[in-house]
Amino acid sequence: MQQIAATARPAGEGERQQLSAAVAAYLRERIVSGKLRAGEYLRANAIAGELGVSATPVREGLLLLASEALVQRVPRHGFMVGSFTREDLRDIFWTQATIGAELAARAVKYMSDSELVQLQGINVRHEQALAERDEVMLARLGHEFHRSINLAARSPRLASVMGSLTKQLPNRFYASIEGHGAGAVAYHPLITQAIRVGDAQAVHALMFRHIASGAEHLITAFERQGLWA
Repeated sequence: MQQIAATARPAGEGERQQLSAAVAAYLRERIVSGKLRAGEYLRANAIAGELGVSATPVREGLLLLASEALVQRVPRHGFMVGSFTREDLRDIFWTQATIGAELAARAVKYMSDSELVQLQGINVRHEQALAERDEVMLARLGHEFHRSINLAARSPRLASVMGSLTKQLPNRFYASIEGHGAGAVAYHPLITQAIRVGDAQAVHALMFRHIASGAEHLITAFERQGLWA
């Protein structure tokens, strides 16, 4: 393991929260990718030593993962890696698709002309990135596309819930979805056009299918890696 941060001085509250989030993100990636298997015990002190942080942010990170059902707290034994199945992955994407579709439908009512122009510009750059096979830029622009729509919905609490849900999978998995080719990118101009003409029902349906389809892409990728062999 690589060290996340040095512990030469006591961490303030904000810094400790950042460390906790970093520890959780690191362990989340290892659990979801199958590097840590269901039933393995996770010892806070051992993880702290390997990552170069104190035990406190590690415990907080593990509690965060417990709230996501990725680990289980076992009395007198610490934490144990929970199961992560195909249905778990489908549930995550179904929930994201449901909320994302609602946010997109609301954006039809509230998106300004300037925001729509910005969204169209993202699509142009997205197509260029696809032609250049720039997966890093595809992922970045995919995130920007969805974030722009979520903000345009003028529903900050619902958007915050969506943000919390997206954190349940490592960023590189979303990058894989947005970068895997024309299949993902093709939805963006369709959604943008439906927003432009004010068809909230079409926007809702398109966004739901767009997000939900990501689950099957990841399931296929994980099966190739032997996660659910």
